[in-house]
Amino acid sequence: EAAHKLYENKEQIFADAIADEKRKDMRGTTTFTIDPADAKDFDDALSIKTLENGNVEIDVHIADVSHYVTEGNALDDEAVERGTSVYLVDRVIPMLPEVLSNDLCSLRPNEDRLAFSAVFELTLDGDIQNQWYGQTIIHSDKRFSYEDAQEVLDSQSGEMLDELNTMMKLGRLLRRKRFKNGAIAFEQPEVKFELDEDGKPIRAYKKTRTETMLMIEDFMLLANREVATYINKQAKSLNKDMTFVYRIHDVPNPDRIEELATFVHAMGYEFETKQGQVKATELNTLMQAVDGKPEANLIRTASIRSMAKAVYSTKNIGHFGLAFKYYTHFTSPIRRYPDLMAHRMLRKHL
Repeated sequence: EAAHKLYENKEQIFADAIADEKRKDMRGTTTFTIDPADAKDFDDALSIKTLENGNVEIDVHIADVSHYVTEGNALDDEAVERGTSVYLVDRVIPMLPEVLSNDLCSLRPNEDRLAFSAVFELTLDGDIQNQWYGQTIIHSDKRFSYEDAQEVLDSQSGEMLDELNTMMKLGRLLRRKRFKNGAIAFEQPEVKFELDEDGKPIRAYKKTRTETMLMIEDFMLLANREVATYINKQAKSLNKDMTFVYRIHDVPNPDRIEELATFVHAMGYEFETKQGQVKATELNTLMQAVDGKPEANLIRTASIRSMAKAVYSTKNIGHFGLAFKYYTHFTSPIRRYPDLMAHRMLRKHL
């Protein structure tokens, strides 16, 4: 009932948002989404434009769920109970009512939508020159599937070719820097199921991973990292504690690393450890060595299981697997409650 009341009043909500001087109107910037072909909720959209100084502005727009789901209202109480959306083989059990998750909050094409945006000015080498965070109103011009966007890039023809080319170039740079700094490449194929008309599985197959998926991941990681970094820089400059929710990943347990080393050596691979300590570069070397081999998935799975689990915390210790000093979950508030918390906290700190 609360969700439908919001939806019925959406025209007034948008009118008030446009009139709000604190909310930046970004509807004039070329904007698009890239998601799975069967996606129904669109958490994120991207804008890109070349600046007069030759740098590139990348805008990461995230659904402004915190504008609708406020602390202590009925929608918030239910979202807390659910915690996240749950993705099953044939359906999604959403964290938010579908009128919000699939419509009012979803960054659908050719419709005005409220967003919380992270705006980055990047050099052509992928270095951040300036950044801005705040609530916005956007208008997505195009909805791509991963496959559609990949086809434009592969054929070098189609809608938004220049924008996609620039974004792919910058995404590759960000990815390369991440791995150079020690991020671990735990890439594993995702298994999907084909169901018959009665909902029974008739086939299992590997999901094709396109480079456009990696590109979107690159920009989401950028936003998540920089939001968390920004909060910490602000706290230090103001010399005060600024509570925030981080996604942290501890260093691996030494005993589990030694067990992994014994297993990997038995499989015929070199893997250097020192009293249970391991460098991310050694793990990446191992991942490269097993790539394409029959035992690749076995060793990748064993390696992942030797790692600590990533958790949420207000006490930051960094993220070992991504090699980030600061990291949060900011980019999926439609389906993860911690992201909604991050939005609320960032709004208060701003």
